[in-house]
Amino acid sequence: MLQSKRRSWKMMLIAMVAVLTFSVIAGCGKKKTDNAAEGTDSGKVVATYDGGQITEGEFDLEQRIMLILSPEMQQYMQVEDFRQYLIKQQIAYKYLAAKADDKAKEEGAKQAESQLSQMKTQLGDEQFKSMLDAQKVSEQQFKDYMVRIFTVVQGETSKVTDDEIKQQFDKTKDSYTVASVRHILIGFTDAEGKERSKEDALKLAKDVKAKLEGGEDFAKLAKEYSEDPGSKDKGGLYKDTEVSNWVDEFKKAALTLPIDKISDPVQTSYGYHIMRVESRTAKTFKDLTKEQLDTIKNTIGSNKLDEFMKGDLEKKIIKKIDLPKVEASKPSAAPESGTSGTGGSSSPEASTAPAK
Repeated sequence: MLQSKRRSWKMMLIAMVAVLTFSVIAGCGKKKTDNAAEGTDSGKVVATYDGGQITEGEFDLEQRIMLILSPEMQQYMQVEDFRQYLIKQQIAYKYLAAKADDKAKEEGAKQAESQLSQMKTQLGDEQFKSMLDAQKVSEQQFKDYMVRIFTVVQGETSKVTDDEIKQQFDKTKDSYTVASVRHILIGFTDAEGKERSKEDALKLAKDVKAKLEGGEDFAKLAKEYSEDPGSKDKGGLYKDTEVSNWVDEFKKAALTLPIDKISDPVQTSYGYHIMRVESRTAKTFKDLTKEQLDTIKNTIGSNKLDEFMKGDLEKKIIKKIDLPKVEASKPSAAPESGTSGTGGSSSPEASTAPAK
């Protein structure tokens, strides 16, 4: 299911650089974009900071690498706020990479090498080279960028303590609860794609609830009435799913409904849901998998990096930024999160299920 919340370019940029999920770029980069340059450097300094500087050519290279990783960023390259944030981010990573200890640098280099190898395997050598050539970026330049990013990520996450991980879990532990939920979605558009008023959707949802309370089979009614293609053929069931996958209203109901009770209509951006929670298991800290612990750790590290950019970077480290002005153009709406570069998904969770 498509996530219901939109990301700003800033959120997209932070997430992309912090996590470096390269799988979304498969098939991209073959076409040379308007921002592609010949890779020359005029030597003009566009930013100075404590311990270093960035030239116009280095910033141009940063933009071209960004377009390799996330082609949808093209629409923001002429937006002044975006350019200012991007160069501040470049300064932050260069500064922190230079300050990183040997262990972080060694681990960053290993992670970059591993990611580079995965990309080549996934894309094939020819397509990988074509992707770099389209933006006039050499493999070494691309690798250096990855080493820098992974070195900083490793350096920041290595500072995260076990107590901080535990505290972060305690703040968000409800999100790790696993539930099996059956639901029937009456959408704000009908099966033919025609808009349905909220009043009509609510009336139909109440009619379905009455049928359920009258003893009719939930799975049978889900197949008949539900407009969630991700679950209707499974009798409306999402089995053993972390509640964090669902939009807030659905998540709250999944966490609070008494087991096996038919809910009143629950409104989300997709329509009205008649829900029944069939099981619910809360997780304790000791139940977390290594992957979940690493995710929490990375989140804390990313938050620390964001705090650094808002604090010391702005106040103490950056001395001057002098980017050449560009003619501002209004960007189109940011793509919905979960869809960037993938061309959409046909998986159950990527259609109309109540995911975030």
